[in-house]
Amino acid sequence: MFDPEDLEAIREAKAEWEEETYSPTVERFGERKEEFTTDTGGQTVDPLYTPDDIADKDYQADVGFPGEEPYTRGVYSTMHRGRFWTMRQYAGMGTAEETNERFLYLMDQGQTGLSMAFDLPTQMGYDSDAAMALGEVGKSGVAIDSLRDMETVFEGIPLDEVSTSMTINAPASILLAMYIAIGDKQGVDRAELRGTVQNDIMKEYVARNLYIYPPEQSMRLITDIFEFCAEETPKFNTISISGYHIREAGSTAAQEIAFTLGNGIEYVQAAIDAGLDVDGFAPQLSFFFNAHNNVLEEVAKFRAARRMWAKIMEERFGAENPKSKQLKFHTQTGGSTLTAQQVENNVVRVAYQAMAAVLGGTQSLHTNGKDEALALPTEKSVRTALRTQQILAHESGVADTIDPLAGSYYVEALTDDLEEEAFEILDEVDRREGMLEAVKSQWVQGQIQDVAFERQREIESGERVIVGVNEYQVDEEPEMDLEEVSEEDERRQVEHLETVREERDDEAVDAALAAVRDTARGDGNLLPPIVDAVKAYATIGEISNVLRDEFGEYKPGSSM
Repeated sequence: MFDPEDLEAIREAKAEWEEETYSPTVERFGERKEEFTTDTGGQTVDPLYTPDDIADKDYQADVGFPGEEPYTRGVYSTMHRGRFWTMRQYAGMGTAEETNERFLYLMDQGQTGLSMAFDLPTQMGYDSDAAMALGEVGKSGVAIDSLRDMETVFEGIPLDEVSTSMTINAPASILLAMYIAIGDKQGVDRAELRGTVQNDIMKEYVARNLYIYPPEQSMRLITDIFEFCAEETPKFNTISISGYHIREAGSTAAQEIAFTLGNGIEYVQAAIDAGLDVDGFAPQLSFFFNAHNNVLEEVAKFRAARRMWAKIMEERFGAENPKSKQLKFHTQTGGSTLTAQQVENNVVRVAYQAMAAVLGGTQSLHTNGKDEALALPTEKSVRTALRTQQILAHESGVADTIDPLAGSYYVEALTDDLEEEAFEILDEVDRREGMLEAVKSQWVQGQIQDVAFERQREIESGERVIVGVNEYQVDEEPEMDLEEVSEEDERRQVEHLETVREERDDEAVDAALAAVRDTARGDGNLLPPIVDAVKAYATIGEISNVLRDEFGEYKPGSSM
């Protein structure tokens, strides 16, 4: 991109600057630390970047234009000049009634998309009256036992006017079926349903451990969703391949990219092996990334991931449809960066993280509430988190031009460095026969754990400053109005479940569950019988238990 003679002149001038200006100052006064690195220590940060650091770049091949390959600058030609990102605040408030109230409140406050958080029993495929659910009902999100709960959540919310993201994995097929059933009841054409189901089981084995079935059977459910939605709900994203939880577990930015795209490769290959056409399902794939504190590293991470995915889909899978090569992603600010100490500081952290996501070209964004290190966010803290996005959109100016940090010597060099390191990690994954095998051997988990351990050591030693935690502490106790889920809420949820069982047609339920069982024993698509089962008011636990019986449960340390 630069004239060779100009580059040589810049090199000579920089060498002269280092010798005559920079080095004497460092020798006299020193610098803040011996080595500067990016947030998780993955990349060394040089004192100065010049055109020489990106001398090998080919603008068209490496940077290009928005909406065109390699998509470094964004997947859409107008990006945020055309429309702002979807402001999708994550919410799930114990009971279906409370969640409905929170959704309606957020929409009234200007939110443009819904995002559902589910409690742990729902995420593990247990009904609220199961022994394993005791004490956890409604604690981390909304409890969903049957279609009746979903009807309550979406009361007064027309599904043809909103898009909904559901953070659900092992029972994703059941919750998706419930959403489709709500749309059917509202008379919404399935082809008009919009949203995303997370449906990313690989990262559960890597980072979160909220899995039910062994990987092979889980992959069948995922590819069944791919196939079903390509025909029935073409506007619905069938998976949100999640680096968020990988980063929350402690990974570097480069590991977040590599392991997320590695999981994506595994899903694409599984779908192709199941007989699906790559350009038939790949446009419905989406991704989910974390936004951490190092603003410029995060921007470079998003840019590198887009460019990498375009290369992977074309070179590895022969995708021809441009939409198959576009990495579209949702971002959530970093939950693990929030501190219980001086919670007001979290508002600042979230604002910077949100800005990094917007500068990096996100398609939708959730901003955390300041109190989420302590409990579910209050209505006030959720409003502040949403206002953070709205101020960013309407007052900051960062969305007025596309990819505004492109051309920065540092950002371009860091984008290249992250891509190079992430591809090196993917090469090692390939040597280990893919992500599934690398996860089975615990190699992926070990790589992340090593980084997390080192990061914690740095915090405890004071090498890494966390404001309000190991520096700039105060002795005062925080005054917080925290959301709480009571035992009474759990009791009422169980009573609702009992009422559903009393009022439904048991013969219809038994027949629907038998159809799910028969399909699980064969090779048919499981989504149609699951949709029928939820419409008969079979519960999430009942459907999951049928699949547990047929597929088995994965136990850590067992053969996958």
